[in-house]
Order: sequence, then C-alpha cells, then structure tokens
Amino acid sequence: MTTYPCCYEVRLDGRLDERWAGWFDGMTVTTDGDGTTTLRGPLVDQAALHGLLRRVHDLGLALVSVTRLDPGH
Repeated sequence: MTTYPCCYEVRLDGRLDERWAGWFDGMTVTTDGDGTTTLRGPLVDQAALHGLLRRVHDLGLALVSVTRLDPGH
C-alpha cells in the first residue's frame, strides 16, 4: 500500500512555462532543453494524479513518462 502524499515526476512532450504551475496543483514546472516539460511535486492521492493527467490530456500534450519519486525528493 502506498502512503500519500507521494512525489511524482511527469514528463510531457512540449513546452510549458512555470506560469502553468497553478493549473498543475502547484507542481514545479521545468522546461527542458530537449523540448519536453517536467512537472515535479507532491500529489495528495491517486485521484489527484488522475486529475493532473486529465489536465495534460485537455491541453493536448503527449505524456512521455510518469515516475513516482522516492520520499527524499
């Protein structure tokens, strides 16, 4: 069983700047040099993760990866 909140890293194909952080539950938004965007931060539960992924879909961005990070991140 997973203990929440957990930290996640979500990589997207496309560029978003940090102004989008509020739309993604306050996650850190980093634009990478390879044309991808990384969202990183805690999500309170599985429903929050699904909501974030739904927003990615609504923007029409391609999902590259979703990684659950160790608690130390």
